[in-house]
Amino acid sequence: MEWNLRRMDSEQSNPDLLQPSKSFKKPSSGTITLNVGGFLYAAHRTTLCRHQGSVLEELASGRRPVQHTDSMGNPFIDRDGPVFRHILNFLRIGDLQLPDDFRESGLLRREAEFYRLGGLVEAISEWEGQRAAQREPAFLELTDERSQGFKVYCSDPTFIDKVKGRLVLISKSRLDDFPEEFEVSSNLIQFRHFIKSDPGSRLVLKQDSTFVCTLECLKLETVMLALKAGFTLISSLDSTKGSVVAADALHFVK
Repeated sequence: MEWNLRRMDSEQSNPDLLQPSKSFKKPSSGTITLNVGGFLYAAHRTTLCRHQGSVLEELASGRRPVQHTDSMGNPFIDRDGPVFRHILNFLRIGDLQLPDDFRESGLLRREAEFYRLGGLVEAISEWEGQRAAQREPAFLELTDERSQGFKVYCSDPTFIDKVKGRLVLISKSRLDDFPEEFEVSSNLIQFRHFIKSDPGSRLVLKQDSTFVCTLECLKLETVMLALKAGFTLISSLDSTKGSVVAADALHFVK
């Protein structure tokens, strides 16, 4: 359970709400309460000890003496209180989960460095890179090269991940994940195996028949995902048959 309370003046604390913490004096105590910049957080001792050598692990294990306590006996850390919730959640789940509108990654990085959480620093860098890529213009190209197969290229790899997940759902697939043999890179997937089915259509077929889908379905689902993701169609090649799906190439930007 996480307590994220408003900053409280210690002389106005409600003794019925919060009791003095003696958890650091009792190594056997499972739960520890920390006062971080005036915000109280409760966490299990094993959570704080998850990363060996970190400031929090040293505090929770008793290898680092508590230098400051608040008026209620809780160990006090004079750092940013609100952003500590993301640090604690990272320790709990082992993954960085931030709101879409989060704008304090620089502050979070400095806090992670203070607590000596190298894994969190790396996760923040990766998150910042993904956000930067999302802000840059993205290019999407769908190409039906007949003999070479059907290719989906996007400069934003997160869109390729969405395409792969969607195609597994709509195909006659017995797979949990997208077939690796169709993956060229994080930005490109290419379907090379085709068989003739009904007149005018082709089936994409994995050799062991665990992934079967018509080419028209692949195109249509990808186009629909692109439009939902905010892409705009800027050009098409050889769409004389009156259908965007029948075009040999489609180009989108976002």
